[in-house]
Amino acid sequence: MKLGETTVSVGIILVMSIGMVWQGNRIDKLKISNSELTSHLSQQVEINKDYQVRIARLNQLDTRHTQELVDAKNEISRLRDLSEHHPERVYIKAECPKSEGATTSGVANAITARPTDTAIRNYWLLRERIAESEQVIKGLQEYVRTECNVDY
Repeated sequence: MKLGETTVSVGIILVMSIGMVWQGNRIDKLKISNSELTSHLSQQVEINKDYQVRIARLNQLDTRHTQELVDAKNEISRLRDLSEHHPERVYIKAECPKSEGATTSGVANAITARPTDTAIRNYWLLRERIAESEQVIKGLQEYVRTECNVDY
């Protein structure tokens, strides 16, 4: 072999060796990067699973409180219907106005105590709003307990 061929062969071997070392370093960096990305992906998957569990739990809370609200409204409607069909069974504290003119001590002249129609409508409206507010408050309290791990 001639000196020129040997020099070229050594040069080629040297370039290939440097290329292999460079490629090896690059592969190592890519492995580290891949490992980090895999770790981040695993963390995100766990976070997503946790969110899905929390969302399912909140959905159950919402469903339960919505059903309780529907039940409360149905009960109010049932009571309203009963009070309209049997007004003698509704007991409301009221004052009886005095009869004008000569009064006797008998019951024959007594005026029936009866709330106004507006008062009755307002009563049922307030009952509905109280039931709605109660369910909203219960739902919010349970949400805080569930999401913030607070006991009170």
